[in-house]
Order: sequence, then C-alpha cells, then structure tokens
Amino acid sequence: MKRLGIEIRANGLIPVEISLDNYFVSRARTPRTSDGDYDYECLEAIDLKFFRRQIKNLLAGKIVSLPEYNFKRGCREFSGQRLKLRENSVILIEGIHALNPRLLPEIGETKKYKIFVSALTQLRIDNDNRIFTSDSRLIRRIVRDFKFRGYSAAESIRRFPKVREGEDKYIFPYQGGCDVFFNSSLIYEQAVIKKMASALLRKIKKTDDVYFEAQRLLYYFDFFLPISAEEVPQNSILREFIGESSFHY
Repeated sequence: MKRLGIEIRANGLIPVEISLDNYFVSRARTPRTSDGDYDYECLEAIDLKFFRRQIKNLLAGKIVSLPEYNFKRGCREFSGQRLKLRENSVILIEGIHALNPRLLPEIGETKKYKIFVSALTQLRIDNDNRIFTSDSRLIRRIVRDFKFRGYSAAESIRRFPKVREGEDKYIFPYQGGCDVFFNSSLIYEQAVIKKMASALLRKIKKTDDVYFEAQRLLYYFDFFLPISAEEVPQNSILREFIGESSFHY
C-alpha cells in the first residue's frame, strides 16, 4: 500500500491509506474459535460499524480521526491523525478482508479496484524440493510479530494454522474477482531474514509443543547464506517485517 501510494501521487492523485488492522475490536470483544482461542481472522474481529461510519464520513467530506490499534495492549488508540478527502483523493484500504464484499456492502463493486497481494515463493532447493510459500509467510510473521506485536516465535507458530484456515475462509474465495494480482515475494528475503528468525527459533525449548516445527525451520535456513539487512532498500516491502523502513507502519 505504501509503494502504491507513491505511484498514485506520481500520477497527480492523493492517496488516503487505511489499514484494517487498526479497526480490530478490543481483545475482550474479539470472537473466539471453537477451542476458545481468539479468532483474529474472522470478519467480526473488525469493528465493522465503526469502520463503515468512518468511510461514510470520509466520502461525505467530513474530517475523521484515524485509530491505531495497539497489539500489545489489545485496544484501539488515537494519536491525533486526522483525515479529510480532497477532490482528487483515492482511498486505499489494506487488510485480509479488503476483498470481501461484506466489508463495505453499501459501496458498489464498480467503484472498487481490487488488488490481491500474496507472497508466492519461486525458489527451489533442488530438483525435488521446493520452498513452500507457507514457510516464507510464516517466517515473515515470526519476525514481524516479535518486533512489532510482542509475540514470541512459539506463539506465531501456534497461531499460523488458524491464519491459514482464515485465508481459506475469508481471502481465497474472493481472489478470483480481483482486477490485479501482485506477487510480493523477494528472491533474497530468506537470506536477509535468516539471522533474525533463527535467533527467535532457537529460544524455543525442547519441552515446547512447537519445538520440532522450530527445528524444521532452522534446518530450512541451513540452505541459505546470510545477507546483511543493511543491503535492503529502506522502501522495500521486506522492511515491513524486519524494521527500519522509510515508511511508517
């Protein structure tokens, strides 16, 4: 979304960037899965009433105060960021439910331009073993969630099956209706993220229920030589996960 915003500005328009992650309900109101865990993947984990009201007010030319969700505390906060659309503004909405027509049912589909972004890894270890896209995405989450959301590697690994289940329910059914598909994987990202992810995985003890999965990922990293994060451009999408981006997330 950040990079797209630059291209939109270059074409004389003003992007208004909104992340659905900032519209989660408070942790106490988050729906639960059948096993009692928090269900962050379902559409109802988003405060739909509040989100729709803010979009409606923006489109009506009103000023809105944008929220920022504190993942460590599990609550919505306001930093004073205020927005008002101009005549040449374009609203960019990013999130796992952005393609779902139930998100903004009162806005016609012809007024929406849908972009499906996914990291589809194209590398292989050898002729018989490819690098799974799901592993690349899990590793991204392990590093990002530790750095920005206060989750341990073990917690990220435990949560990942529910993330994938949520994709099957809430993302993949709508990808066929997109206008554009964008592959966000980078050929060098495993080598860059290796040092950070490996350090987090090594903290998982043998007594932990995800220990063997952590060991599998550590073995996976043996196939990569490390690359310094200093080599990564500050406007790279990888910076969203490893930090020190020129963009504010």
